[in-house]
Amino acid sequence: MSESSDLPVPSARSAPTVPYASYLRVYEPLAAFPEPERTHWAEYVRRSDRPTAQDELRRSLAELVRVPPSAVPERESSDAFAEEVDGVVLVCPWRTRLRGWLALEELVADFPRPVLDAAVPPGVRQRAAEEYGRWRERNPDARPWIRTGVWQVPLRWFVLVADEEREYVPGEVLRYRTPMVQARRRLARGLRTLREAEGYAGLADGLVEVGSWLEEFHPRSMVELDYGGLVHALAPARLAADRSAADLAAGLAALRAGDAEGARAVYGGLAERWRTVRERLFAN
Repeated sequence: MSESSDLPVPSARSAPTVPYASYLRVYEPLAAFPEPERTHWAEYVRRSDRPTAQDELRRSLAELVRVPPSAVPERESSDAFAEEVDGVVLVCPWRTRLRGWLALEELVADFPRPVLDAAVPPGVRQRAAEEYGRWRERNPDARPWIRTGVWQVPLRWFVLVADEEREYVPGEVLRYRTPMVQARRRLARGLRTLREAEGYAGLADGLVEVGSWLEEFHPRSMVELDYGGLVHALAPARLAADRSAADLAAGLAALRAGDAEGARAVYGGLAERWRTVRERLFAN
């Protein structure tokens, strides 16, 4: 994307905080927000002291080490990430409380009960679930602007971006940024290809779910795939050589060309590389 930014730049913090998570973010133009939220964000982006991604992570981790622990923040965040692209101010609200509830649901599905009980006691989870149920009744259409992958970048995310949109600064960031219209176009084409092939139902179902989420946002939005904390977890040589978006695009191209064997080889290699990364989540 053509990009220029006259917005104040938040101060950087030197020591990275983990966990090792990746993020799929949507930045929407101010016009997409109703009042009074639009005015709030218009004033917010002029601040020179806007918090960073590391600040967001520190605040989330602070909730977990409280006594007693808190599964989700008590109040919704009024912070956001902001960028200016082609003269348009784009905002990605944190919505940490909503994301906390959604993350808790994923923890319940992914972790053994003894591990889960040690990290987030049953009583804390029960209270969080009851609060979420009441909140969801009042906000049935709410959705997060940020999705998270722990110890992985979900393969379906790579369908949205292209290798030429890749940005890598060793030790700092590896990300892709693309216009919403491009992300939707790639998703639709990829989904057609996967549905016409055999053996890719899981990836296709994941794309349907991501596509439904993207449809909720303004067409002039920007989509960002950010490796986040994985930049600090994986070896620099591995990150420099990583071309997962190009690999997935090559697999889809092979499927469209009728080369099922070539597609399986590309997709299998890509899935195996990310499987070895995700296994680190359970290493200890």
